Amino acid sequence: MKFSEFITEQKNTHMTHIEDKVLYGGVDGTRQAIMALRSLRDMLGGQHDGNVSVKWDGAPAIFAGIDPRDSRFFVAKKGIFNKSPKVYKSDADIDADTSGDLSIKLKLALQYLPALGIKGVIQGDFLYGPGDVKTQKISGQSYVTFHPNTLVYAIPAGTEMAKQVNTAKIGIVWHTTYKGASFESMRASYGVDVSKLRTSRNVWSQDAMLRDMTNMTMTKKETDEVNAYLSTAGRIFNTISGSTLKALQEDQKLAQLIEQFNNTYVRKGEVITNSKMHARRCVAWFKAKYKKEIDSRKSEKGKATQQAKLDGIISFFGDMTQLANIFELQRVIILAKLKLINILNRLGNVDTFLKTSKGYKTTGQEGYVAIDTLGGDAVKIVDRLEFSYANFSSDILKGWDKPGRR
Repeated sequence: MKFSEFITEQKNTHMTHIEDKVLYGGVDGTRQAIMALRSLRDMLGGQHDGNVSVKWDGAPAIFAGIDPRDSRFFVAKKGIFNKSPKVYKSDADIDADTSGDLSIKLKLALQYLPALGIKGVIQGDFLYGPGDVKTQKISGQSYVTFHPNTLVYAIPAGTEMAKQVNTAKIGIVWHTTYKGASFESMRASYGVDVSKLRTSRNVWSQDAMLRDMTNMTMTKKETDEVNAYLSTAGRIFNTISGSTLKALQEDQKLAQLIEQFNNTYVRKGEVITNSKMHARRCVAWFKAKYKKEIDSRKSEKGKATQQAKLDGIISFFGDMTQLANIFELQRVIILAKLKLINILNRLGNVDTFLKTSKGYKTTGQEGYVAIDTLGGDAVKIVDRLEFSYANFSSDILKGWDKPGRR
C-alpha cells in the first residue's frame, strides 16, 4: 500500500515512523522506506523536485472548515472521522464534549478561524493562545517564544515574524487538506495552500512546508555517508525472508509488541549498537511478558493458551537470525534518517529548544514529512532518540506544566 493510500484510510490521524515500516509494511513497505530515504536524498541533492513539511509540536490537532452536510463552519478534533462525525459549531457543542484546556483552545479556534475564509476542510496544530507568547532571553539572545507541547519555539525578537506572533490571538500551523462530499469519503493530501486563506491579524496562520529546498545541496561527504547507509540497507533487506516480513505484516499484534519492546529503549534514549544482542533481549522480553500472562491465568487451559502463544513467537524467529537482521535493517535506516534530519535542521527559520529545570537546551525540530512529487508518497522522519526521549522524560518541562493548566 502506498503511503498516499494509507493516509486516505487513516485520515492522517496516525503516521508510522519510517523504520517501523519494516515491521508493518511487509516487503513493499520495507522497500518504500528505503526508496523514501533515497528520494529525500535526491531532493536535498537537487536531483528532483519534492516537498518537505515540518512536523510542528502543537496541541491539540485542529480540524476546521465547512461541514459538507449543512455548509456551516466548524472546528473539530480527531473525532471528525468517527462513524458519527463529531464537529463543533458553537461553544455549547464544545462544552458538551470537552473541558479544561482543550475546551478553551477549541473555543478560540471557533472564534477566530472563520475570518480565514476556509473552503473545504484543513487540519493543523494549535500552537498558542492568549497569554502563551512570551519575550525572553535564551543564551543571551532575545526571543518571542511559545511552548505548546514538548518543544519551545523561539523567533528572534524584533523580526517581522515576531511582531505577527505577538499581535495574533492564536497561532495555527496547517499541514493537511481534505476534499470530498462527506467526512466519510474525504481524501487527504499533504500541504495546505495558505495563499488561498484570508489574512487576519488575530491568527498567525502558517503552512508547514519547509522553504528554500531548491537552495539546499548536500556536500559530497554527506552524500557519500547517506549512500553508504542506503547501500547497506539494501544488502540487509535482501537477507530477510519475504515470508518473514509478510508474516509480520499479517500479524499486527506481534509487530506492535516488537515496536513496544523497541520503545523501551527509545524512552530511555538508548542507541541500539548490537542487533544480535538486541534480538536476544527481545526474545527474553517476550518470555518475561508471557510468563506474567501464564502466571496470571488460573486454569491449566488458560496457562496453556498463553504458553502456546509464546512458543509460536519463539518458533517464528527460529535461531533469531531473521529478527536480528530486521533490527539491523531498522538501525541502518535510522542512521540514514538521522543524517538527513541533521541537514534538514539547517533550513529552519524558527529556533527550537527544550526547557529543563536548569535552563534551555538547543534541539532540532520534532521531525519532517517528506513528500515525493514523483511517486506521490509521504513518510514521517523523526529523531526518536531526541524528540521521543524528551517527550517521555520527566527532566524536560512540557508546555502543559503550568500552574492552573488542566
